[in-house]
Amino acid sequence: MIKVSNILARKGGGAISIDAGTSVLEALELMADKNIGSVVVTEDGEYVGLLTERDYARKVILKGKSSHETLVREIMSTGLPRILPENSIETCMHIMSESNIRYLPVFRADKLIGIISINDLVTETILSQQETIEQLRGYIHS
Repeated sequence: MIKVSNILARKGGGAISIDAGTSVLEALELMADKNIGSVVVTEDGEYVGLLTERDYARKVILKGKSSHETLVREIMSTGLPRILPENSIETCMHIMSESNIRYLPVFRADKLIGIISINDLVTETILSQQETIEQLRGYIHS
C-alpha cells in the first residue's frame, strides 16, 4: 500500500508559504515564479490555510475584486481535511473526491510537513503501476 510518506519522500517535504496579510497579486506572482498551483498561508508563522488557483478564480475574478487590493486571508481555503504521512493514497483520493478539493495538507504532531496534490497521487499511482509491470515482465522472462 502506497502511503503519503512515499510521496513526500519522492518530491520532498515542506511547502512554499506566504503570510495571510499579503496581497493576492503577490501570492499569484510567487505561485507563477515557483510554477505551483497552491501556497501555504501562515499567520505568525503558523499554518492557517491554503491559497489555490481555484480560490483566486472563484473569489477574486468572478467577484470582480482587485488582486492588488485583496488580501490572501480574505480568499484562502481553511478547514481543509488534514492527513498524516501514514495515510494511504487511496484514502487521500477518497477525501479529495468527496470534498472536491485538489490539495491536502500533511501534518505530523500538529506540524505541517508538506502538501500533496491530486497530481502527486496520479504520479505515484502511475509509478507504482510501472513498477508492477516491470516485475511481471521479469517474472515472465525468468
